[in-house]
Amino acid sequence: MAAKDLVEETIAGNKIAIFSKSYCPYCKRAKALLTSKFANVETKIYELDEMGEGNAIQGYLSEKTGQHTVPNIFINQKHVGGCDDVMALDSQGKLAALVAA
Repeated sequence: MAAKDLVEETIAGNKIAIFSKSYCPYCKRAKALLTSKFANVETKIYELDEMGEGNAIQGYLSEKTGQHTVPNIFINQKHVGGCDDVMALDSQGKLAALVAA
C-alpha cells in the first residue's frame, strides 16, 4: 500500500492514530499515556522503524503536517502533534474531550 493511502486510511479509520518508532523515548511516553488512559478507544500504532515503507510514511507525514519528528499523533482525524503536545493537552484537561469528540 502506498504511504499516503496507508496514512490516510489509518487516520480515517481509528479514533487515535500514532506513527511512532519503537526505540523513541518520546513515542513510548505518548503511547503509554494514550493507551493507558484510553484503553477502550480504537487506537492504531505504526512503528515506522519496523516497516519497510517507514521512511516513505514519515516523509508523507512530514509533507502533510509539517512535523518531521515522531511520534506523529492524530485524534479523531485531527493532527495534535507529538509527545509534548499530547502531554500539554492532557495537563490542560483537554485530551479526554478531544478523544471523546
